[in-house]
Amino acid sequence: MNIEDFIIPAPEIKTENWQLGHFIKREIIENSIVLLFVSDFRGAKGSGESQDFRRVRKQLYKLSHLQLETTVCDLGDLISGKTIEDTHYVLQEFLSLCHYKNAVPVIIGGSNDLAFSLFSALNFHQKNISYTQINSKIELGNVADTLSEKNFLTKILSSKNLSVENYHHLAYQKHLNPLESVDLIKDVDFDIIRLAEMMNVTEKAEPFFRKADLVTVNCDAIESFAESFSIHPQVNGLNRREICAYMQEIGLGENLRSVGIFNFNFDAENVLNHQLLAQMIWYLILGIDLQNSHPKERFYETFHVLVKDENYTFKRDTFKNLWYFGSDDKIENCLPCSHLDYEAAKKENLTQRLLNFLNK
Repeated sequence: MNIEDFIIPAPEIKTENWQLGHFIKREIIENSIVLLFVSDFRGAKGSGESQDFRRVRKQLYKLSHLQLETTVCDLGDLISGKTIEDTHYVLQEFLSLCHYKNAVPVIIGGSNDLAFSLFSALNFHQKNISYTQINSKIELGNVADTLSEKNFLTKILSSKNLSVENYHHLAYQKHLNPLESVDLIKDVDFDIIRLAEMMNVTEKAEPFFRKADLVTVNCDAIESFAESFSIHPQVNGLNRREICAYMQEIGLGENLRSVGIFNFNFDAENVLNHQLLAQMIWYLILGIDLQNSHPKERFYETFHVLVKDENYTFKRDTFKNLWYFGSDDKIENCLPCSHLDYEAAKKENLTQRLLNFLNK
């Protein structure tokens, strides 16, 4: 199958020589960031008709290149298949090509169920995937139903063929979710973080991006302003500054292999919506580039905390000032945590997440 037969090339957009668009490539290059725009919203009961991505591209292309060392590619727009299953199939083929070249694919647009394809394609190349999702809702629909945004997560978590090591659900809103869904995620020891815990600062949620292989962002988790930002708009959600800060944190993830940004409202007339999406992508690119420039060899300070006569070990990355919990000599066997977790431990309060890690 020739993937080029299913993609409309990105249009040429006039830019100045200091802007990102001046440097963007049009093919998959090894160790690059590859953008692909997708129009298929049938998983959210929308249509598969071609969307107008030019407004977002204009806003993205005119942002500063900042002498990024990581190559950015814009492959174009994926043509929707006759069925949504066809779209998922072609998308997985594209994602697999990126993984073979050690490129990070960034899928922009389409409905949230496309996260299933991102997970499936990555699962072909590696096992024990750590998946972090930003989504105001916890959708756990019937696994027997046709794949949609309502049940894609159930299909991922219940499949014998998909290997989930960790799942983190961020920015859920209590008033939008049945208590049973929240309890189920907690019962299986997956991490779940409320929107209120993510506002103003990124420190508490950052550990859930640090080792993530796959991150997807449902635009429904971002507050709408002026007009609908997403296809299921919410008055409450992460604000403009917060989501850009989190996009950079996503890019800074040490194991990041794939990213999806779904449910954006491309029909929005207000330029600010397209500007925000463009800047979200830009901060993601910046984060990935910064992570690629960081030294591979790290040094750690060790801290011991006594809690009820038990000794617990925390470690701090001296270069990035990031914290870990655990005494293992191999840092990959320690749990990413925050400085807040360390401060709480000094007050003899180990968080439930740290306790769960000790019991594994």
